[in-house]
Amino acid sequence: MNDPEHIAISKSKGIQIDWTDGHHSDYGLVYLRQQCPCATCTGAHGTEPQIYQPDKPDPMNPFPMFKPTLKMNLVEAVGSYAIRIDWSDGHNTGIYSFDHLRKICQCAECKK
Repeated sequence: MNDPEHIAISKSKGIQIDWTDGHHSDYGLVYLRQQCPCATCTGAHGTEPQIYQPDKPDPMNPFPMFKPTLKMNLVEAVGSYAIRIDWSDGHNTGIYSFDHLRKICQCAECKK
């Protein structure tokens, strides 16, 4: 199991994790939101995956020139195995397990 030793959260920038094996991971907001593991975002119910696209026009936005900045409103622990993020775009159903976070690490070592 991949256990975090330290988790640093910046609601406007992202999450950094220092793992117990000495590895370090850095996740930006847009990347984290795009990697949401919930059923809606992954298409697990046989539906089309709903991948977050920051540049996609929002039909509900009456001011199309204004694009709200993505941020994390709340990050909370889910047991001792994951975190749940409440996003500023209203999405909050994704539970990011520590295994999932380690698998999606984008550092040069993990991309190999």
